[in-house]
Amino acid sequence: MSLNLEKMDLPPRPELFDFHGVSMIPCFTDNWENYQNFQARPDDILIATYPKAGTTWVSYILDLLYFRESLEDRQTTIPIYERVPFLEICVPGLFSGKDQVDNLTTSPRLIKTHLPVQFVPKSFWEQNCRIIYVARNAKDNMVSFFHFDRMNKVEPDPGEWSSFFQRFLDGKMVFGSWYDHVNNWWKKKESYSNLHYMFFEDLVENTGKEIEKLCSFLGLSPSAEEVETLSSSVQFDNMKKDKMANFSTTPFMDFKISPFMRKGLLNNRLIQEKT
Repeated sequence: MSLNLEKMDLPPRPELFDFHGVSMIPCFTDNWENYQNFQARPDDILIATYPKAGTTWVSYILDLLYFRESLEDRQTTIPIYERVPFLEICVPGLFSGKDQVDNLTTSPRLIKTHLPVQFVPKSFWEQNCRIIYVARNAKDNMVSFFHFDRMNKVEPDPGEWSSFFQRFLDGKMVFGSWYDHVNNWWKKKESYSNLHYMFFEDLVENTGKEIEKLCSFLGLSPSAEEVETLSSSVQFDNMKKDKMANFSTTPFMDFKISPFMRKGLLNNRLIQEKT
């Protein structure tokens, strides 16, 4: 289902408000009851992260793992945000992520969310769906989130770095506190065995090894050559140039301010490269 984003009439930047103890904005809460009643299927795969923690990267990897051979045109003609819909997003009169998921014809359905664990629709747990959570260290996550908010017109205005920095520390961010988010998802894996918790840093350091771990969790058995090929194709520079992966087709993101995908490196690696 096409989003027709070219015709989107954007409202002013939203303000944060408290929603059941978590800072949110209307486009993630206006459709609350609808997506809370979402009916998951046993083979659905949910990709959960705090914003700017590697969601698109892991979504891209999973899409290639499952559909690269059977749906060859998929990766070159359909943007990643349609291949892996954002469950809780809703722009009234234009589209909702929940409707996009309902209209998916692929199996498994790949679904993205930034929801704190306590907000995830109960049907995912009831159906024992496989869930992949990606965590990123707070320092890199914060910097990436700041630049994302600068260029994304549907996010709150980030303001100056100093005030944004303090808001991040205070947890006054869309989807709430970074610490609460990553910590509560970590605790969930202790009681929910179908949750694979991975780290952005590990994916950067050894993409192939992390893909192998993902495949083991998902019950997939690619050859060593297939893993190597996949690892090469999902490297950051390749994705950054791919219009179907880099969100350059969305008009509410101002790439003159910052690209959606900036550097994709760890802070310590950036330091080493500059010295």
